[in-house]
Amino acid sequence: MAFLLLLVAAVLSVLGWTNDSDGLITASWVVWVAGILLLLLRWRVNRRKFSSVEEARAAAAAGDPRAMRFVASLRKLEGDYAEAERLLRAAIELGDVEAMWDMGRLVDLRDGLGEAEPWFRMAGRHGHFFAKRMFRPGHGFNQDGGNPL
Repeated sequence: MAFLLLLVAAVLSVLGWTNDSDGLITASWVVWVAGILLLLLRWRVNRRKFSSVEEARAAAAAGDPRAMRFVASLRKLEGDYAEAERLLRAAIELGDVEAMWDMGRLVDLRDGLGEAEPWFRMAGRHGHFFAKRMFRPGHGFNQDGGNPL
């Protein structure tokens, strides 16, 4: 998206310069700024990713909830549900809403949807978008409209 904005900004700049249009030049500046801001945002998001599994494990041991979720996902893929649950519970204690959602998914996988409902409800109460949708009338846990969040 950022690169598309920068391309549009370049086209607007050239058109504004060739047509001597102040309006196009002003619009190009606005689009240039938006494109550069999106590039910076993208860089910031990518900067926070882990460069290795060992780095993620070290961050999880240090108490980073995002790293705990990441390592829990790895453990879940390996079939070590007990360790995945331990990591997710630790992240939940730190208030991580995504860990609440992931715990619901883990319990659903292991024990079934009925057992996972409290975790999805907790995530929904803390504002998780998809968890809240599961409790809307006619959806997931609220088929008849009598089990709202």
